[in-house]
Amino acid sequence: MVARSPSGPPSEYAGREFDLAASENGSAASGRDAGQEITGEAADRICRAVIELLETEGYETMLLRDVARHARVSLTKIYKLYGSREELILAALDWWLEQERYAALEVRVPEPDEILYARLMRVLRAIFEPWEQHPALLTAYFRARSAPGGEQLMQRGLDAVVPPAMAALDGVDPEFVQDLNTIVSSLVYGLLGRFAGGEIEVGEIVPAIDRTVYWLTTGYDAVREHRVEPGR
Repeated sequence: MVARSPSGPPSEYAGREFDLAASENGSAASGRDAGQEITGEAADRICRAVIELLETEGYETMLLRDVARHARVSLTKIYKLYGSREELILAALDWWLEQERYAALEVRVPEPDEILYARLMRVLRAIFEPWEQHPALLTAYFRARSAPGGEQLMQRGLDAVVPPAMAALDGVDPEFVQDLNTIVSSLVYGLLGRFAGGEIEVGEIVPAIDRTVYWLTTGYDAVREHRVEPGR
């Protein structure tokens, strides 16, 4: 599956429905009454509805009235909880990632004979392979992380990914870890952008990461093996 154009949500979708909700409630500020907080169960239904609609309708055309209908809540309730369409999508993606993705990541002590390449790809495959079953959500994730508030989504991902990644890098030179992070993070961002722009298929992402990690770690292992220690 190839994603749609990376342009943001059309203005008629982004603004019209929140205008409708605002007309029901007066304003965003007045709608956020602490005494009228939405229940956790309803919030889960809203997030689940957003995820389902992102997968079936896509990022650009998902409508809030459809979210309200699927979640069996009013637009009024949605508007009381979320300040914008982007905030709603961010919250839903964060909810889904916590439920479906990050829970599967584990901090594992490397086996004595496990090479660096295998250690790293064990972690990276666990992160990226599940996206192949949810390409529309990957498109939404890429766009949401560039929207206002998207840094929180990125930070949540880092909090989940860094511990298993650093466990896999145990004993590796800090300089190489820094270089590896710079190269792989830039590669991943570029691959996700190309996928969201419709240039590559979702199944091309992991193989590109795999080859990059293979050659980087192969070079590192070769240099480390032949490195002459000072004084020898």
